[in-house]
This record gives sequence, C-alpha cells and structure tokens, in this order.
Amino acid sequence: MDTHQESDPAAWFLPAHERPWTAGNLVIPHVHGAAYFARLLETLEATQEGDRVFFTDWRGDCDERLADDGPTVADVLAAAGKRGVEVRALLWRSHSDVVSLNAQENQHLGTVINESGGEALLDERVRRGGSHHQKLFVVRRKDRHDLDVAFVGGIDLCHGRRDDASHAGDPQAPPLDERYGPTPPWHDAMVEIRGPAVAHVLDAFSERWEDPTPVDHRNPYRAVVHRAARMPRRPEPLPERWDPPPEAGPHLVQLLRTYPAKKPPFPFAPSGERSIARGYSRAFARARRLVYVEDQYFWSAEVATTLAEALEREPGLQVIAVVPRYPEEDGRTSGPAMSFGQRVAWERLRAAGGDRFAMYDLENPSGTPVYVHAKVCIVDDTWMTCGSDNLNLRSWTHDTELTCAILDPEGRLPRETRAGLWAEHLGLADDDPRLTDLDRAGALWAERAGAPGSRIRSHVPDPIPRHTRLWAGAAYRLFIDPDGRPRGLRHSGRF
Repeated sequence: MDTHQESDPAAWFLPAHERPWTAGNLVIPHVHGAAYFARLLETLEATQEGDRVFFTDWRGDCDERLADDGPTVADVLAAAGKRGVEVRALLWRSHSDVVSLNAQENQHLGTVINESGGEALLDERVRRGGSHHQKLFVVRRKDRHDLDVAFVGGIDLCHGRRDDASHAGDPQAPPLDERYGPTPPWHDAMVEIRGPAVAHVLDAFSERWEDPTPVDHRNPYRAVVHRAARMPRRPEPLPERWDPPPEAGPHLVQLLRTYPAKKPPFPFAPSGERSIARGYSRAFARARRLVYVEDQYFWSAEVATTLAEALEREPGLQVIAVVPRYPEEDGRTSGPAMSFGQRVAWERLRAAGGDRFAMYDLENPSGTPVYVHAKVCIVDDTWMTCGSDNLNLRSWTHDTELTCAILDPEGRLPRETRAGLWAEHLGLADDDPRLTDLDRAGALWAERAGAPGSRIRSHVPDPIPRHTRLWAGAAYRLFIDPDGRPRGLRHSGRF
C-alpha cells in the first residue's frame, strides 16, 4: 500500500493570516447527488424550533425531489420555516430564463421560503456578466452544537443532480446537450463538515448577507421583481452568533474563496479575493507524484500553466483529469468557444508532460456519456479540495466561489476518496491494490480505458481550425472565461 504523505501537512495551506484554517473537524465526502440529498434531507428534517439554516445556491428548483418518493426542496424548507426553524437563503438573482439561466426558478424558491417565515434574497451583487456560484449549507442546532453541520461542494438544489453510482440520471432532467440522453447521467460531489470549521463556512454566508450594497442595485426592473417576491432590498440582521461547534475529528480544513474585483466592491474583499487560485497554485507547486482532477470545464492556458510548470519541474509527476465528453450547450457559437479553451489547456499540458498528462471522460454501463459536474482535486493523496470552483479563470477570478481544502494527519481521507472514485470509474474492486499505487496511476488508467467494466474513455479535445480559432478565442476570453482580477494583475501569472 502506498503510504506517502507530506511530513508537514500544514505547509500545504496558505499562511493563516491570509485565509484561516482549523483543526478538529470530521469531513465526510458524499459522491453523487442522491447520497448528498439523502443526507441533507435527514439533516433538515431533524431540525427543531430555534435551530438555524443558512444556504447559498446558484439554482434551486422548488419541485426537485430529495428522494425517489420523498419531499421536494420547497416542501422541506417550507416545513422547517413553519415549525420555527430560522431559514436564511442567498440565491443568485441570475439572468432571465429566456437565456436558459435561473432567475424565475430562484424567485419561486425564494418566495416559498419567505412565505413560510424564512428570509431569502435574490442576490445580484456580482461583477457584470458574473454569477454567484457558491453552494453551501449550514445547519446549527440551538441546544446541540455537536450536531452542527455544513455542506460545501458542487451540487445545486435543482433538476438533474439526483443521480447515483449507476448513472441512470435524475428523472427530473435538466436541459443538456442531446447526446447525454433524456435523463442525463450526472457525476458530482459534496463534503459534509462537522467541527469548528462549520463556523468558517457560516462566515462565508454572513459576509455576503451583511454586505450593505442593496441586492437589486443595478436594474429597476429587477427591483420590482424582487419586491414582488417579498424580498427586501437589504436583509434583516443575522442573529447573534453562537460559539463554534466542538471538535469532531482529525481533519484540517481551510475555506478558500473567489470574489471578483468590482464596483461597488465587496466590503470584505475590496480588491476581490483569489485564495482559491493561490491555494491551488501552492498545492501544484508542492506536487511530486500525482494530481488528480475532476472538473466540469478544465479551461484556460493561464490556469493550465500552473500545472504545466509542475510537470516540467517534476519528472515523476502525473496529471489525470476527468471532464465531460461534450459541453453542456454545444451550439454553433458556445461549443467552439468552450472547446477552444479546453484544447488550449490540453496542448499546454501535453507539451509540458507528454503522456504523463492524460484526460478522460466517463460513460454509464449503457454507453451514455456522463456529465462531469464535480469539482474535486487531490494532490499526492495528501491535499484535497471539493467545492464550487472549476479550473478556469472565471472560477479563479470572476465569479463568487467557495471550496473546502482538506488535510488528514492520519493520511487516509484524500487517498480513500481518490481510490473510491477510481474504483467506480475504472470498474475495479474497492480493495484492488492497483488503486493505491501512485507511481503506476497513468499506466493503470491507460490500460482501463475502454476495458470491460470500465467507464472511462480517452478524451482529446478536437483541434480548432485556424479560421475558427480567431473568433472562438475572442468569444472564449470575453464571455466564456473572463478575467476578474484587478487590471494590474491580469496576464501577470499572479493571483
């Protein structure tokens, strides 16, 4: 068994003065939306009068079921509010559903919460063209802080997310490229956190909630819509904070975030915050043997350069990435622009590492491609993240994002999480010794691509014709993957 572990785990973190981290936590990965929804449902239904629930979401569908025969998202949150649980929600205001985004659905969910005694806000305090992409839940128990819990990751409360390891898809299907079928298979992940770090997750919610900028400050029409949903321009103050939960386990946790530089600025991040970018850059700089990534996009030459430099520096380093087979909207304009960004990143990493870098996509047992929405990264089986962020400039600089970085001094959680993911993807038994051999990781994936029982296929982004690269590159940089750093940092390689 491979037992390699960094001798000084805390060295993987950013300095404490830059983004605090804490010990004494228990972190439990929930791979697949069905597993996460079942745990969330159990947690919310256990809340009682005087307890508190705080959450942020990119999209919430009122009618999304949390179990096959279970209640909907709206049912559970409304019931909690009616029995005296304090429910606070920050939902991205979004653009109109006319452009296939989330405004109307988030408004419906917010209205349900407000009419049930809670308070939900449609929040548009973002950089122009950006989004609130954070996904977090915090549940605090009035008289049982040992039961306090937070969830952080990539799973929204919306259609399409409730899939499991069989990858037959959520019966409540989202719109997606037709090649994913009528109920698109969906791969995703969240982490459950218990212990003092729950208070840090709540900090991320509180800072946004207490931002004095009106949530509807840009658009008079949106202000009318906001009031129609019974949402105030400024939220009610949060209640007095309770002490952090007691220690619950061995894990070290650091909450990393992205906030863009914008006007008016975030009061808690006047020049923006890019601790996610710096956390990844620091981890990649320490990588020696294996970087494993599951990512919805995996775009951007500048982001890929941080990995390429690691490949060039470390002759034994391997990088394995799992991505979707097709973009979610492979249209005439959006498809080439998205493919351009991924092809640029792929070329940069292949040039740096040759076959020490490989990209794969997934399919279910029926051969239908699986849409990879997970945002997971594991470095040398020592440092791991799970959050809302993707490996691109948009997530590292432009939208609001939250990720949970985790170390296990006992050396188990990152390794066991990776091995569990690989067992599913590669079609191997959980105790197969090949899953723990980092030095042969690349060879194992190459052997299993297309093998009986395996769900992986080699993924090589199509080359972009020269006449397409000109306009697709411009569209990619302007709209798909914009840079939200202050002007002085752009194109600098620094975050």
